Amino acid sequence: MPVAVPTGQASVPAPLQRPETKPPDAPANLVEVPLVRVAWARSGDKGNQSNIGVIARRPEWLPWLRVQLTEQRVKDWLARLVAGQVTRFDVPGIHGMNFLCTEALDGGGMASLRNDPLGKGMAQILLTMPVQVPRDWVTPR
Repeated sequence: MPVAVPTGQASVPAPLQRPETKPPDAPANLVEVPLVRVAWARSGDKGNQSNIGVIARRPEWLPWLRVQLTEQRVKDWLARLVAGQVTRFDVPGIHGMNFLCTEALDGGGMASLRNDPLGKGMAQILLTMPVQVPRDWVTPR
Protein backbone atom coordinates (compact mmCIF):
# COMPACT_ATOMS: atom_id res chain seq x y z
CA MET A 1 0.00 0.00 0.00
CA PRO A 2 1.49 3.39 -0.99
CA VAL A 3 2.36 5.73 1.86
CA ALA A 4 2.09 9.49 1.35
CA VAL A 5 5.24 11.27 2.49
CA PRO A 6 4.76 15.02 2.97
CA THR A 7 7.60 16.94 1.33
CA GLY A 8 6.20 20.46 1.26
CA GLN A 9 6.53 20.46 -2.53
CA ALA A 10 4.09 19.95 -5.36
CA SER A 11 3.89 16.38 -6.58
CA VAL A 12 5.86 15.49 -9.68
CA PRO A 13 3.55 15.09 -12.68
CA ALA A 14 3.50 11.78 -14.52
CA PRO A 15 5.53 11.78 -17.75
CA LEU A 16 3.61 12.70 -20.85
CA GLN A 17 2.74 9.74 -23.01
CA ARG A 18 4.08 10.16 -26.49
CA PRO A 19 1.28 9.54 -28.97
CA GLU A 20 2.17 6.78 -31.37
CA THR A 21 2.78 8.31 -34.74
CA LYS A 22 3.29 6.76 -38.12
CA PRO A 23 7.01 6.16 -38.72
CA PRO A 24 8.48 8.47 -41.33
CA ASP A 25 8.74 7.21 -44.86
CA ALA A 26 12.18 5.95 -45.80
CA PRO A 27 14.24 8.84 -47.14
CA ALA A 28 15.81 8.64 -50.59
CA ASN A 29 19.52 8.07 -51.26
CA LEU A 30 20.25 5.97 -48.19
CA VAL A 31 23.80 5.10 -47.23
CA GLU A 32 25.05 2.86 -44.44
CA VAL A 33 27.16 4.47 -41.72
CA PRO A 34 28.03 3.63 -38.13
CA LEU A 35 25.58 5.17 -35.65
CA VAL A 36 28.36 7.38 -34.26
CA ARG A 37 28.19 9.51 -37.45
CA VAL A 38 24.65 10.68 -36.59
CA ALA A 39 24.30 10.28 -32.81
CA TRP A 40 26.05 10.55 -29.46
CA ALA A 41 25.69 7.92 -26.73
CA ARG A 42 26.61 7.35 -23.10
CA SER A 43 26.11 4.31 -20.91
CA GLY A 44 26.29 3.20 -17.31
CA ASP A 45 24.91 0.67 -14.88
CA LYS A 46 22.67 -0.16 -11.97
CA GLY A 47 23.40 -3.63 -10.70
CA ASN A 48 23.08 -6.09 -13.55
CA GLN A 49 21.35 -3.57 -15.83
CA SER A 50 22.90 -1.22 -18.34
CA ASN A 51 21.41 2.04 -19.61
CA ILE A 52 22.43 3.44 -22.96
CA GLY A 53 21.35 6.96 -23.80
CA VAL A 54 21.39 7.89 -27.49
CA ILE A 55 20.99 11.48 -28.71
CA ALA A 56 20.52 12.41 -32.36
CA ARG A 57 23.11 14.96 -33.49
CA ARG A 58 20.24 16.99 -35.00
CA PRO A 59 16.67 17.06 -33.61
CA GLU A 60 15.11 16.45 -37.03
CA TRP A 61 17.03 13.17 -37.33
CA LEU A 62 15.38 11.55 -34.29
CA PRO A 63 12.25 10.18 -36.04
CA TRP A 64 14.32 8.25 -38.61
CA LEU A 65 16.77 7.07 -35.94
CA ARG A 66 13.83 5.74 -33.90
CA VAL A 67 12.92 3.62 -36.95
CA GLN A 68 16.49 2.30 -37.11
CA LEU A 69 17.03 1.77 -33.36
CA THR A 70 14.29 -0.63 -32.37
CA GLU A 71 14.43 -2.64 -29.16
CA GLN A 72 14.92 -5.85 -31.15
CA ARG A 73 17.68 -4.43 -33.33
CA VAL A 74 19.59 -3.13 -30.31
CA LYS A 75 19.09 -6.47 -28.52
CA ASP A 76 20.41 -8.33 -31.57
CA TRP A 77 23.44 -6.02 -31.83
CA LEU A 78 24.28 -6.51 -28.14
CA ALA A 79 23.28 -10.20 -28.01
CA ARG A 80 26.67 -11.41 -26.80
CA LEU A 81 26.38 -9.09 -23.78
CA VAL A 82 22.67 -8.77 -23.01
CA ALA A 83 20.88 -11.90 -21.79
CA GLY A 84 17.67 -10.11 -20.75
CA GLN A 85 15.31 -7.64 -22.35
CA VAL A 86 15.98 -4.33 -24.09
CA THR A 87 13.38 -1.62 -23.55
CA ARG A 88 13.44 1.75 -25.28
CA PHE A 89 12.26 4.91 -23.58
CA ASP A 90 11.92 8.32 -25.21
CA VAL A 91 13.79 11.18 -23.57
CA PRO A 92 11.71 14.27 -24.35
CA GLY A 93 13.41 17.59 -24.79
CA ILE A 94 16.85 16.35 -25.86
CA HIS A 95 15.97 14.49 -29.10
CA GLY A 96 17.09 11.23 -27.58
CA MET A 97 16.13 7.82 -26.27
CA ASN A 98 17.33 5.53 -23.52
CA PHE A 99 17.74 1.77 -23.76
CA LEU A 100 17.43 -0.27 -20.58
CA CYS A 101 19.23 -3.59 -20.98
CA THR A 102 18.52 -6.18 -18.28
CA GLU A 103 20.81 -9.07 -17.40
CA ALA A 104 23.49 -7.15 -19.24
CA LEU A 105 26.53 -7.08 -16.98
CA ASP A 106 27.11 -10.69 -15.91
CA GLY A 107 25.99 -9.82 -12.38
CA GLY A 108 27.41 -6.29 -12.46
CA GLY A 109 30.05 -4.54 -10.40
CA MET A 110 32.05 -6.81 -8.14
CA ALA A 111 30.12 -9.96 -9.20
CA SER A 112 31.16 -9.75 -12.84
CA LEU A 113 34.33 -11.15 -14.37
CA ARG A 114 33.88 -9.03 -17.49
CA ASN A 115 36.41 -6.46 -18.59
CA ASP A 116 33.66 -3.79 -18.35
CA PRO A 117 31.50 -4.86 -15.37
CA LEU A 118 29.87 -1.43 -15.08
CA GLY A 119 28.73 -1.16 -18.70
CA LYS A 120 30.66 2.04 -19.44
CA GLY A 121 31.61 0.71 -22.90
CA MET A 122 28.12 -0.40 -23.97
CA ALA A 123 27.43 2.93 -25.69
CA GLN A 124 30.63 2.65 -27.71
CA ILE A 125 29.60 -0.82 -28.86
CA LEU A 126 26.15 0.44 -29.88
CA LEU A 127 27.71 3.38 -31.74
CA THR A 128 29.41 0.91 -34.11
CA MET A 129 26.02 -0.46 -35.25
CA PRO A 130 25.35 0.33 -38.92
CA VAL A 131 22.32 2.48 -39.71
CA GLN A 132 20.82 3.56 -43.01
CA VAL A 133 20.61 7.35 -43.33
CA PRO A 134 20.11 9.87 -46.15
CA ARG A 135 23.38 10.61 -47.91
CA ASP A 136 23.06 14.35 -47.23
CA TRP A 137 23.20 13.71 -43.45
CA VAL A 138 26.82 12.60 -43.70
CA THR A 139 28.24 14.57 -46.63
CA PRO A 140 29.76 18.03 -46.18
CA ARG A 141 27.36 20.87 -46.83
